[in-house]
Amino acid sequence: MVLPLLGGAAAIWSVAMVFFQSALLLGYAYAHLLSRTLSPGPSAFVHLGLLAMAAATLPIGIAQGFEAAPQQGLELWLLTLFAASIGLPFVALTATAPLLQNWFAASGHPRAANPYLLYAASNLGSFVGLLTYPFVVEPLFTLRTQILMWSLGYLILTTLIVAAAVIVVGDRKRAIDRANADTAIAPTIAERMTWTVLAAIPAGLVVAVTAAISVDLAAAPLLWVLPLSLYLLTFVAIFRERAWVAHGRVLKLVPFAAVALVAIASTVVRPYFGILLATHLAGFLVIALACHGELYRRRPQPARLTEFYLWTSFGGMIGGLFAGLISPHIFNGIAEYPMLVLAALLAMPATLDGGPGRFLRQSGLGLALAASTLCIMWLRVRMPASATLPIDIALIVLAGVMVLARRQPARFFGLAALAFVIAKLDPLFAPIEQVRSFFGVHRVVEDRSGQFRLLMHGTIAHGAERVRNADGTPVSGRPEPTTYYYVGGPISDAIAAARKAQGRLAHVAAVGLGTGSLACHRQDGEDWTFFELDPQVVRIATDPALFHFLGECGPNIRIVLGDARLTLTASAEQYDLIVLDAFTSDAIPLHLLTREAFAGYLLHLTTHGVIVLHISNRHMALRGPAAAVGQAEGLVAFGKLQLPPAVTENDARAASDVVVFARDVKDLGDLPTQGWARLNPGSRVAWSDDYANILGAVLDAKLGR
Repeated sequence: MVLPLLGGAAAIWSVAMVFFQSALLLGYAYAHLLSRTLSPGPSAFVHLGLLAMAAATLPIGIAQGFEAAPQQGLELWLLTLFAASIGLPFVALTATAPLLQNWFAASGHPRAANPYLLYAASNLGSFVGLLTYPFVVEPLFTLRTQILMWSLGYLILTTLIVAAAVIVVGDRKRAIDRANADTAIAPTIAERMTWTVLAAIPAGLVVAVTAAISVDLAAAPLLWVLPLSLYLLTFVAIFRERAWVAHGRVLKLVPFAAVALVAIASTVVRPYFGILLATHLAGFLVIALACHGELYRRRPQPARLTEFYLWTSFGGMIGGLFAGLISPHIFNGIAEYPMLVLAALLAMPATLDGGPGRFLRQSGLGLALAASTLCIMWLRVRMPASATLPIDIALIVLAGVMVLARRQPARFFGLAALAFVIAKLDPLFAPIEQVRSFFGVHRVVEDRSGQFRLLMHGTIAHGAERVRNADGTPVSGRPEPTTYYYVGGPISDAIAAARKAQGRLAHVAAVGLGTGSLACHRQDGEDWTFFELDPQVVRIATDPALFHFLGECGPNIRIVLGDARLTLTASAEQYDLIVLDAFTSDAIPLHLLTREAFAGYLLHLTTHGVIVLHISNRHMALRGPAAAVGQAEGLVAFGKLQLPPAVTENDARAASDVVVFARDVKDLGDLPTQGWARLNPGSRVAWSDDYANILGAVLDAKLGR
């Protein structure tokens, strides 16, 4: 429900994680207070009252007043939205888990001595629900149906809790004596802090790994589910009488996980998406298992169960706040990821044995070299392209030394810190500027030849400008569009065909700014407007010290800040051409491809106007959904995938997949005769705000359909 309001950014998921961790803390605090002040019977009555209050807020939906996102303070706005929309039901549900465990401990059941088994069961349910959603629920049911199903599930769960409460109230002879609970050994401050730290590290890592996957691999919502699924699965594997994997064996795997995360920074491995994703997820799984294994090993007796969950949820909130809210504002890259991995190494048994002095003596050399390398990065020292091989060799050597030093935790920590810093060196691109916004990490870099300056979002170039000729002399005058926008490419041809068919383009809307490359397809007398979501992209594109497309080709072009689906709909203009070129890393925001979105575009499209949709994507085949939405809105659709001809090493042209829409094929002029194929949706269903089959698009891409 929320993704369409903010362009589908991965940060929405991260802020949601922060909210849910915070709500979890609130629910656990309520459960702890209830279990410490009331016996199970009365506490059941109180909790059923809270569940009834939460039921009165159903069905869930976006709360009134949150229909449009602000341009500033998005994190706080999102947290408030979640609190107003789902806060009370979620707090009531989170409190249920520890309360049921407390009631079970009071029941006298033969297994009641270890109520933590129910915690594993709870997380197993969360794991199944989370994986069921993208693979079963989302492809089969509309959003409206999902909301009704969720409300029904909530009512069924409440009925079952009522049944459990009846058992608790009727079984007074076995109720826990609160006096006995009060005499249970209270945990020390050190134990509470340890619980907090061990819970904070994996909770922060699940957000950091998601951000890293979005930046380095793909900003696809389907991938965001994987780290959280593994996070939940670790509780299922650990919180039981016999863990799925022995804790001692997991601890032995932690150094190898760190080594693997270092190894995938090599340029040899970077092109292999599957290896990168598997290593990120496997490394996270091992570290989370180790932290949660330590947490379970240090658990208190059942009488202190709710306090234990209170401190672990506090740690989860701290980890989420650090990775989801604090880090994006203090780091210009995903620095929290290696920092949390290093924190996990510190938290492992024996790392700090012998005191701080011994630790510094053993790790000092690695830490000093890491600090020196950080200084080089901070000074933005340009490395030659030939440095790629030495860096790869250094990483391989360090990985080998780390394996040999794995039984010396302090020395291993110093080597890991050095390796993670070296892994951030990138001789393929000379750094010019890097900035992190709510919508991701943007890097302005130059390629190894020094001829092109690029704007990178994740691993994808969102525009490039030739700044030097092959002989090293600077380029002057009007810049030439490159990458997807080169003259003779599908986007260029579609713009030219629309102009020729209509005689002139009076007004043009371009959704997605990038470096401003499209501006150089503008001709004199045409009024162009760019709609851009990210203020940092606007700042970069309009800075003449970085890019010149806007300055040379359209100094007076208007830029409207905000989500294009809202700002374009609110526009008073009618456009002869609408170019949809919005991307988050490699992913096109889903809400720009729905029937409701296209209905909004058509309200602002002139009678003979044309819509150009850029759908280049490595992970989803979008021609089917695009054709389906065009057909549903009464449009003809033609597509073209073109590889640029005669590409050389002194070239920045890129392959592009483009779809054009018009009310009548005549409005496309002679474009259909230039290698464009008319698109047929076949069995594909048009996406809407109520339904989108993302999994189908992913499978189509994998199967080449």
